[in-house]
Amino acid sequence: MSKSDKGTFAFISLGCPKNLVDSERMLGKLAQDGYTLTAEPDGADVVVVNTCGFIEPARQESLAVIRQMLDLKKEGKIGSVVVAGCLAERKKDDLLLEVPEVDQIVGVFGREEIDHVVDRAADQSHEQRTLFRPAPVRALHDTARLRITPRHYAYLKISEGCDRLCTFCAIPGMRGKHVTKPIEEVVHEARELAADGVRELIIVAQDTTYYGMDLYGRVRLAELLRELQKVDGIEWIRVLYAYPIYFTDELIETLANSDKIVPYLDLPLQHINDRMLRRMQRRVNRMEIEELLTRLRSSIPELVLRTTFIVGFPGETDAEFEELLSFVQETRFERVGVFPYSFEPGTPATRLDGHLPEEVKNERRDRLMEVQQQIAFDWTKQQVGREKPAIVDGLDPEFPNHFLCRGYADEPDIDGVIRAKGRGLRPGDLVRIKVTAADGYDLAGRVVGTSR
Repeated sequence: MSKSDKGTFAFISLGCPKNLVDSERMLGKLAQDGYTLTAEPDGADVVVVNTCGFIEPARQESLAVIRQMLDLKKEGKIGSVVVAGCLAERKKDDLLLEVPEVDQIVGVFGREEIDHVVDRAADQSHEQRTLFRPAPVRALHDTARLRITPRHYAYLKISEGCDRLCTFCAIPGMRGKHVTKPIEEVVHEARELAADGVRELIIVAQDTTYYGMDLYGRVRLAELLRELQKVDGIEWIRVLYAYPIYFTDELIETLANSDKIVPYLDLPLQHINDRMLRRMQRRVNRMEIEELLTRLRSSIPELVLRTTFIVGFPGETDAEFEELLSFVQETRFERVGVFPYSFEPGTPATRLDGHLPEEVKNERRDRLMEVQQQIAFDWTKQQVGREKPAIVDGLDPEFPNHFLCRGYADEPDIDGVIRAKGRGLRPGDLVRIKVTAADGYDLAGRVVGTSR
């Protein structure tokens, strides 16, 4: 079989946007190596599953997908199964004890060798079934990706790994220490993405505000964002995973004064009670968080804040949960995700006292989400009658002459959408929408003109 025709492969990407960038890089490597991507696993010579290993529900989802693929293999509908990514990295060779029928396993940092791994799987070579590499001292480049996202937006990973040692989190063990991708490399990738039709860049890392510290000796996210603004073709820049430390005046000023950086910030806080924050080892306290929120709100007009909280962390008292509940009621974040604490083997939090029953954790999650839902619904009602800039994602499958759009408040696949009446629009078009109705987390309206 020639390199230009090495067979077919299917690819299943699970987990977060950072994992998705890894998937797109592996897809690009395999396509360059002569493999042909198929839309469905059924009939593929090889199926690659890029897994998530972050918390127990994500691990169970990954294992369920792996077992589905192994069932297809047993039925003769696919040739072999390769498992990649965070679950592979976290469990390493132990994963073969759970799913021994898997043909090959490759860890997070073996992704650049995915073509060789798939070759071995396709050849049914079981002499070496696992490939793990140490975390790199330099960030891996993410050029030549075969993108899974729609053409008009893309995730841009600016660093790898994390130096935060939050007691609940296993990511440093899977992704290694923080390594910054040099500014010129990030800008080069952004130009490549823009040339491929990208209009919205979504900046991701484990910790975006720490960008530059290891490589340059100081944080340089503000400088990077200013360089990205200069890339022709990019119209929207969205910043995710901004840890609440290292928000410099320069960064806030850059966020506030840019005509391309949308006023949306993903700021994971996890809790507000000082004792809980110390037990989580977040290295920030309530007063500092509130001061930061005040600075952000007063500096960035129309800012939409997304955050995440963990409820039911070991030792969380009723009073500490009520403090978090009151904080959310008072602060009125536009977007919130709430997660019950997940017991993660190997993390320091497993050794803490005061682990709570699942029903208590779930009840607290439900209570906090009920409060937040009303806040979110109130916010969407306040948008009725306003004109908003938006980006077109595509036709609305439910309503003729309508398009699914997103305002700056809407991260893809996470937040709401705007259903807008219009004609002759294409994905990636920037428009202005007059909002006419609120529908839960979503908005409805009509296109009244073009945006920038």
